[in-house]
Order: sequence, then C-alpha cells, then structure tokens
Amino acid sequence: MEKITQAAEYLIQQGITNPQIGIVLGTGLGHLATHINIIKEIAYQDIPNFPISTVESHTGKLIYGTLGNKKVLAMQGRFHYYEGYSMQQIVLPIRVMKLLGVEFLLLSNAAGCLDLNWRKGDLMLINDHINLQPSNPLIGKNLDALGPRFPDMSAPYHAPTNAKIENIAKRLNITLRKGVYVSVPGPMLETRAEYRYLKHLGADAVGMSTVPEVIAAHHMGLPCAAVSVLTDECDPDNLKPVDIKEIIAVAAASELKLTNLFMALINEL
Repeated sequence: MEKITQAAEYLIQQGITNPQIGIVLGTGLGHLATHINIIKEIAYQDIPNFPISTVESHTGKLIYGTLGNKKVLAMQGRFHYYEGYSMQQIVLPIRVMKLLGVEFLLLSNAAGCLDLNWRKGDLMLINDHINLQPSNPLIGKNLDALGPRFPDMSAPYHAPTNAKIENIAKRLNITLRKGVYVSVPGPMLETRAEYRYLKHLGADAVGMSTVPEVIAAHHMGLPCAAVSVLTDECDPDNLKPVDIKEIIAVAAASELKLTNLFMALINEL
C-alpha cells in the first residue's frame, strides 16, 4: 500500500489531478494517445515503484490530458507476467489510478482468435474471462483499504457500459464480436493441442494480459470494460507459424476502429 501511495503522491505533485477515465493501451494499440490533448507525459522509469515496460511495442509512458470532454490517464504500454514482474507490480498502475480518482477503466489488448467464424482484424468486446495465469494480484495479505478479502467475480465487466459499446459499434458500422477472453502466461504462442483445450474451456480469444488488471479493478470497485483486437486466427487444424511483427501489424491496421469506438464511448461515459 505504501508503494501505491508513493506513486500516487508523486503523480499528484506532477500536476496529475482528478483524472476521470483510466485507459490501458495494449500491443500495437497506441494510436488513441495521439488524440489526447496532452497536459503531462511521464516515463514509467520516472515514477516511484513503477515497473518498466520491456516489450518492444509498448512505449512505456503515462499520458495525462483531455479526450473529448473527459480528463484521461492513459498507459501507453502495460506490464506482463512473462516479463518477470509479480502480479502486484503488474496491477500497481491500476491501483494508483484508483487513488488518483479514476472512475472508470477502459482496457485494450491484442488477442488470438479461437472462434473460427471470426477473422483477424475484428474487434471483440470481452464479456467474461478465464484466468489461466499462474497467480493473481489478490494473493497474499489483503489490502483492506482497497477492497474486500473475497471479492465477487460474477460480473467483472460493467454490463451497462458493454451495452453502450455495442450500440456505438452499430452506430459507427464497426463489426464487434462478443466473447470470453482467456489469459495465459506466455510469452510463447500456443500449440495446436493448447488451442483445442482453450476452445473446449469456452474461450473465444486468448492473450497474455488484461485479466490481472480487471481483477485488481473489480476488487477496488472500479468499473471497467475491455476490447480485444483479434490479430491471428488460431485454427489448430490449419495452424501456420505467426511472427509477433505480423500480430503488431494487424493490431495497427485495426487501430482506427478501436480508436473511434473508444473516443465515442469516453464522450458518453
């Protein structure tokens, strides 16, 4: 708790006050940041107790400014378990956002598509998740100042906002799938047998992030919504080798749709 408070106090000293919306921009999905009227930009390495993003496509900076009619605090780059960070380190920025006054959390990620009726480049609204990470951020002594020891997880994604996102997608003529996201440790992609297993579990998309952040947010009573960009088709019977550069390229090609969706949503929140 002391580390979280130290980071929050530093950011307040830097002029970051009363942000309303927190945003996490995933792999290859930094374009939304170009639409923010920037008030302050801070590298993660300058923030006390923040990890440093080691993934090439994650810029590693916190952006504070206005987007439409809201004050936003955006993470341009997130942290992953496969980078060697603990779950507590991964979600520290989310907890800091809550302390700074953020009222809603909006997340994005790049994910593999397990539903063979969908195509790469589609967007998927996450309406539930399966946590296959080896741990979670609530393991250990509970931070009573943030939330309860045993938080209910029957609805971790804010249903009214999900409905709003679906309506915006229809209005903007954006194809928006809806499904279950499964979070795995990574960093390797899955085998054919693993894709079959994940699909059998009930997952529609697979990735290596997001779920720890959602667990931490829900624990604190911070409502959230999340959208995946489906970057590769995970057909175990026709599996082709995938390069991470291709995944980033597909994410980048779908950024405009995601940006338009998020910008419209932020104005309506």
